[in-house]
Amino acid sequence: MILSISGVVLLGVIVFLFFRKDGLKPSHGVVCALFGFYMASTAIAPSIRAGGASLAGLIGGLKI
Repeated sequence: MILSISGVVLLGVIVFLFFRKDGLKPSHGVVCALFGFYMASTAIAPSIRAGGASLAGLIGGLKI
């Protein structure tokens, strides 16, 4: 649960920065959000979730 909330916050910040700095139009943001919601209900969603968890585990295991 913590990972998914952190991911949502991180992606939200990235979209906000694109909106403020790179000229992302609000309509583009809405399309990206809708795409994400539709992608979450497809058969590929578990693979995407597993890839995100693997990436988070990889980043979490780095010793800096």
